[in-house]
Amino acid sequence: MAKGKAKGPKGKRITLKMAKNAIRITFDGKRRLDLSKMGITTFPKCILELDFVEEIDLSRNMLKNIPSTIEKFQNLRWLDLHSNQLEELPKTIGTLQKLSYLNICNNKLTTEDLPEELNHLKNLHVLNLGMNYLDSVSTGLEDLQELTELGLFDNALTTIPDFVKNLPKLEKLNVRGNPLADATEEEEHVEPIKRIETLYLVQEKDLCSSCLKMCQDERDKLNKIIDVTPTLSKKPSFPSLLTPNSTAKDNQEEWRVRSNLEVDQDTPQTMTSDSS
Repeated sequence: MAKGKAKGPKGKRITLKMAKNAIRITFDGKRRLDLSKMGITTFPKCILELDFVEEIDLSRNMLKNIPSTIEKFQNLRWLDLHSNQLEELPKTIGTLQKLSYLNICNNKLTTEDLPEELNHLKNLHVLNLGMNYLDSVSTGLEDLQELTELGLFDNALTTIPDFVKNLPKLEKLNVRGNPLADATEEEEHVEPIKRIETLYLVQEKDLCSSCLKMCQDERDKLNKIIDVTPTLSKKPSFPSLLTPNSTAKDNQEEWRVRSNLEVDQDTPQTMTSDSS
């Protein structure tokens, strides 16, 4: 009997009850469905019943694709899919007109895998495409006039088109880690724009060996800087200033002396005090 096609790893099964329990309220009052770091290999269909959520976090899983039914989340403003194994995105992602944040960093996407419909996301403010396999930037990004942050780092880009640098509201652009044809010239063009500095907190066991070593090296550098930085005295001295506490202390001692004298004078000889 012929063996069937080898199956990939079987991920964790998410039930509707689990998904409902994973809904959190953010600081600004948004309902976030947090299914990050759950070992999910297939998009859980049950969450389609939770289309009222405004934010979805499916980051750090093993998803290879997102179904076209993602269009059901018309209230979605925030979508985090970073650190999966995505090889494509559905065209229907362009229907999420309220989306302002999209993070698809650290996946397996090529330029051809990005649907043209991304340019329909007119309200998108933050787009992170870093750590993929992009060799060019789609001209469709020119239509994303509300973009303030764009991550293109660690791809295969040889040039950054002028339309990217000329996006009217762009404030942060990260293009580091690309084989740019003229890195110096590109850096000069991008220099007025602040770089994206996003911080993600992860456990050491979730990092590959190279990433872990890089983090440890950076931590060692920081510790060396701290070790050579002179520390301030814990008790600064102000010789020309009289602090209120020192004045209070002196007055208190004087008051105690006077009080004891007055008590001694007013106390009859036949009485004794047990207090010290």
